[in-house]
Amino acid sequence: MTRYLVLLAYDPRTWESATAEEQQEYVDAHAAFEAAVDARGRRLGSAPLAGADTATTVRHEGGEVVVTDGPYAETAEMIAGYYDVELPDLDAAVAVARLLPATYTVEIRPTIELG
Repeated sequence: MTRYLVLLAYDPRTWESATAEEQQEYVDAHAAFEAAVDARGRRLGSAPLAGADTATTVRHEGGEVVVTDGPYAETAEMIAGYYDVELPDLDAAVAVARLLPATYTVEIRPTIELG
């Protein structure tokens, strides 16, 4: 099994402008994703994230540490949440990621074992 972090990015205006039926479709897609992961591997954790406007960014600039409010990059999309999963391989991770809402951009990254 390989451990993957599945990052979910979307434009928050998509959710805000969605009908109740469309919002239910998003919820159902997450349930399908979770069931597919459970069938092929296991979920280690997941969480939705607060809006990008709540972010605090720490940067190293010119030998100094600069702390600012807001996201690290200006973009219409924001990282909305994540799943920490173990699956047999990248093909399985891509297969289950296809079940998430089509309005999302999904990034899948294997984790690195340290030590």
